[in-house]
Amino acid sequence: MQFIARWDKQRRDLPVATDGIVLKVNDLQQQQLLGYTAKTPRWAIAYKFQAERQATRLTHISYQVGRTGIVTPVANLEPVQLSGTIVKRATLHNEDFIRQLGIQNGDMVWVEKGGEIIPKITGKVEQSSVNNLQYSFITNCPECGTPLVRDPEQAAWRCPNEDDCPTQQKGKLEHFVQRKAMNIEGLGEETIDLFFKKNLLHNIADIYDLKMDDILPLEGFQQRSAQIIIDGIESSKQVPWNRVLFALGIRYVGETMAKKLAAHFHSIDSLASATREELIKVEDIGEQIAQSILSYFSKPTNINIIERLRVAGIQLKNDTQSERLSNTLEGKNIVISGTFSLHTRDEYKDIIEKHGGHNASSVSKNTSFILAGENMGPQKLEKARKLGIQILNEQEFLAIVENN
Repeated sequence: MQFIARWDKQRRDLPVATDGIVLKVNDLQQQQLLGYTAKTPRWAIAYKFQAERQATRLTHISYQVGRTGIVTPVANLEPVQLSGTIVKRATLHNEDFIRQLGIQNGDMVWVEKGGEIIPKITGKVEQSSVNNLQYSFITNCPECGTPLVRDPEQAAWRCPNEDDCPTQQKGKLEHFVQRKAMNIEGLGEETIDLFFKKNLLHNIADIYDLKMDDILPLEGFQQRSAQIIIDGIESSKQVPWNRVLFALGIRYVGETMAKKLAAHFHSIDSLASATREELIKVEDIGEQIAQSILSYFSKPTNINIIERLRVAGIQLKNDTQSERLSNTLEGKNIVISGTFSLHTRDEYKDIIEKHGGHNASSVSKNTSFILAGENMGPQKLEKARKLGIQILNEQEFLAIVENN
């Protein structure tokens, strides 16, 4: 505790920011005996310092609308110095969070940085003597005026006007063009906002109708910058089906879930026609995700957008190169560790999936074998030996998949 107390003060003199101390068992043999969980060592634990906090006044609560329609309340604060930066705003998450804190406009509140990064309000210092009105959440979308709805099983209020709410539409466009989705260079947040205001974009399918003649007359665009956007749009037509599915922005379908769905349903047509029973057979797909997918494909607006994407030449099915090559690794959980010379790590992950295997991130009793390259992680090696897990090098692994 003396060590912790000393560094709680001295950490402010360090050349980098830190928010805690890692405490370890100082004996390698005891570390080996204690071992690991599926994700963490049992011989180490993180101690977090008390985050720095300051008192300031909550001037008013504003509201932001996300691409899925979720309305998030935001605390607007009198500026306060906190962990080296000036804090003016902090998320309030949802209506229930605000009611639990019992705060409202005019209150003095405690604000701190979670992990020394994200500002958050943790409590109330004193009740405002000016405003004694009880807090109530807004009833209409601040962007389009549509009455908000709240799922009884969730804490968030949502704007249901997903087709015409401008903030939701721009959010979907920004999600669609991001690097992990369609990766369209030149279409950043500001450019999307400009194109939206100029009525060049309303939904994601409109991107594929953009022409040089649409972009060049706009302020700030010249031949080269316009060409970058047109080239980015054209190259996005080669993005594989799983990333296209992620780019569509279906609620609850993130990057990993899109990959699992695309591997199971080899085209958007097979996914769109899937029943609830067929959807929940897919690994990690529950009732909530299944219902979200069914709801998405039940809307004529979404079907129209998909048909326009199809006409534009977007990859809405697995090509022959990405389809499964064999079932050699069916049911096997494989961990990749180290550096390789014959293929990259991503290429090996792709090979594993094409032959029916599953890529696992950590070593456990369920690991079938480890594909090991140079400089394999010592912790993974130690755990693999302890559990008696087979370790294969590149040549041994490739011999298995190439001989089947």
